[in-house]
Amino acid sequence: MSIFPDPRNSTEEGLLAVGGALTPASLTEAYSHGIFPWPQEGYPMLWFSPDPRGVLDFKDFHVPASLKKWAKSHSQWTFTLNQAFPEVIKRCRRQERPGQSGTWITQEIEDAYQVFFQRGHILSMECWEEQKLIGGIYGVDMNGVFSGESMFFERSNASKMSFWKMVEHLQAQGRSWMDIQMVTPVTESMGGKYISREDFLQRLGV
Repeated sequence: MSIFPDPRNSTEEGLLAVGGALTPASLTEAYSHGIFPWPQEGYPMLWFSPDPRGVLDFKDFHVPASLKKWAKSHSQWTFTLNQAFPEVIKRCRRQERPGQSGTWITQEIEDAYQVFFQRGHILSMECWEEQKLIGGIYGVDMNGVFSGESMFFERSNASKMSFWKMVEHLQAQGRSWMDIQMVTPVTESMGGKYISREDFLQRLGV
């Protein structure tokens, strides 16, 4: 029996369900059906399926000229996959974000995704300067669909470079798109766009 209602039945704001625990089972079902948790202070766990939905089709992916130039001048930076996820999610939790007083990455989220990582359902791209972790991105990898969750940087453009390398990794696996949930200025500059939730769910086969 399904844990969640039909994702098409969310509120205008995209809210679909309230409450429940962050378990591997609930996260697996959620992401398989285009749903993700988004905690709000003072409320039980909230689950969302927004309409429209942000995606990046790799045929539309482009790297701004300024970032290409940056990459050439920082060729000493190295990137790894799934080598420092626990630290990446901690840094994402601490990342200061303009206009936001806090973060949606609560301790409960961090703990649950650590378990999910151990189950093989998280991808993390890390950016290093010598031996120092300076940027990264992580997301959920479920049924051949990567859903980007959060990024951080401690050097200019380190998160953008990590995003770029994650796209290249997914492309190398033969994938053609990724879920970005919501379009930000960064993802929009690289080709991110909104599609209808119905189109998104059809991509998932829901």
